[in-house]
Amino acid sequence: MSEEREVFLRARGRTFTSFREDEESEWKGPFYFIQGADPQFGLMKSWALGDCDLGGDEWDQEIRLTEEAVQAINKLNPKPKFFVLCGDLVHSMPGIDFKEDQERDLKNVLQKTDGDIPLVFVSGNHDIGNAPTPETIQTYCNNWGDDYFSFWVGGVLFLVLNSQLFFDSSKCPELKESHDRWLASQLAIAKQQKCKHAVIFQHIPLFLQNPDEDNNYFNIEKSLRQDLLEMFHKAGVRAVFSGHYHRNTGGMYKDLDMVVTSAIGCQLGQDKHGLRVVVVTEEKVVHRYYSLDELNSKGLDQDLMDLINQK
Repeated sequence: MSEEREVFLRARGRTFTSFREDEESEWKGPFYFIQGADPQFGLMKSWALGDCDLGGDEWDQEIRLTEEAVQAINKLNPKPKFFVLCGDLVHSMPGIDFKEDQERDLKNVLQKTDGDIPLVFVSGNHDIGNAPTPETIQTYCNNWGDDYFSFWVGGVLFLVLNSQLFFDSSKCPELKESHDRWLASQLAIAKQQKCKHAVIFQHIPLFLQNPDEDNNYFNIEKSLRQDLLEMFHKAGVRAVFSGHYHRNTGGMYKDLDMVVTSAIGCQLGQDKHGLRVVVVTEEKVVHRYYSLDELNSKGLDQDLMDLINQK
């Protein structure tokens, strides 16, 4: 496998090959990772034109912003354990002419990430379609690795889900069934409390602010949402990190933290282009959103550094 393919295809066989479970299943002390979402090459021009159905024939702004994100991450010391991108890697839907070029340009930027910081990819609706098919999911997997998988880092179990299967699996019901069986098996491992924490990554938030909020484009349908929330809670999942909304928000379900992170790319609210720093300690998962400018100019705040350096 070429070096380029190795960088982008580390998720295979339903695991993530940068981290071996036999080496990472025990707690070793605090660490941190970086979460980003929605670089979505091509959206900024489409949004400015008022037609988001377009694939977006320009994405120079998104290239620059993602370069700033990579630059900020590469400056961090100590290095984060990994950098996870929670979906909508590019704007063009499957079958749109610009998609291949957008993905090529995104990979060219992401390849500049420090080689000691693995890249974890989560599929979004623009990556596999609002109603994905076996073909669109396979194409994604060929380019970015498995659409769902799990891995261990320092005694923490991380699950990457394909949330489009929660949104509309009408064109791939068998894949949804396989995903759900796998998820149940992973939650059973978490429930046995063999992990210090369990954390989930998915593109679409379960909810934006309130677990009982009405259905909308940016959350999971209410009855399924309630089932998932209760399943995750019973398994001891500490946090769910998502994107999709292009704004920062979130809320709590019992002791589960639903974290919605704004975009590296196009902003749909008042937030700045940015990344989320997530610190994992023995007792808790602490997170803070930084603008790209902030992270590039000053790095992590001292209180987060103190948590990371706890003995």
